[in-house]
Amino acid sequence: MKIVDINSVSKFYNGRKALDNISLEIDEGERTVILGPSGCGKTTILRLIAGFISPDTGGISIAGEMVSRNGRIIKPPEQRNLGMVFQDLALWPHLSVKGNIEFGLKAKGLPKIERKRRIQETLNLVGMAGYADRRPGELSGGQQQRVALARALVLEPKVLLMDEPLSSLDLELNIRLRKEILRLQEKLGFTMVYITHDRDEAFDIATKVVTINKGRIEYKGTVEKIQKHFKDAFSKSI
Repeated sequence: MKIVDINSVSKFYNGRKALDNISLEIDEGERTVILGPSGCGKTTILRLIAGFISPDTGGISIAGEMVSRNGRIIKPPEQRNLGMVFQDLALWPHLSVKGNIEFGLKAKGLPKIERKRRIQETLNLVGMAGYADRRPGELSGGQQQRVALARALVLEPKVLLMDEPLSSLDLELNIRLRKEILRLQEKLGFTMVYITHDRDEAFDIATKVVTINKGRIEYKGTVEKIQKHFKDAFSKSI
C-alpha cells in the first residue's frame, strides 16, 4: 500500500528552484533512502512530507489523504502521524531524557499513566532504560541519538523521517546505530524515509534508494539496481 505520494512537486526559495517537478511513491513498511550531495534538495523533500513547508506546485498525500497542494498546507504536521529525527537531534538541553520524550505525548493530551507507560517501553526499546533523569549534556553522542529516536518513536508514527541522523558520529558508532535502526524498523514496522549523502550508509539501510541532484530525481530503485547503476557509471568513466 502506498503511504506517501509526492506528485509533480516543485519548490522555490528566493526564486531558485530547489525541487524541480519531482514525483515519488513510498510504500508502507518501506525503507526509502534519499541519497545525494549537500544542497541537492534532500532535506526539502523531508520538510515537505513533514508539513513544515508547502509545495509551490504539485501535491503530497499521506495514507491516501491530500495533506498539501499548490502552496497550501491542508493538514498541519501534528496531524500527519509522523515522527522526525533531525540532523542536529534538536533535544531540549534543559529537559531530562524523560522530559524530552514526554513532550510530544503531552502535546497530544495523553493521560499521565499512559505517558509513563509509553516512555518506559520506548526507553527499554532503545536501550536507555536507566537514563530517564539525565540531561542531554550528560550523554554521549550515541546516547543522544537514541533519545532522539525514542522521542520520535514514542508517538507511534506510521512514517519516521530521518535527516542525516548519523552524520556527526564516528564510523564505528555510525555502523552500530545503522543496525539499531534496522532492528527497530523490523520490530515496529514503521515506514522510513532516510536522508544521507553517504552511499555506504544508504545501501546498508535502504530497501529502495532514490538519488537526487540539483533538485531532480535521477534514479530510483532497489539497492541492487542502484548499485549496478553506480558500478556501470564508474566503468564508463575509466
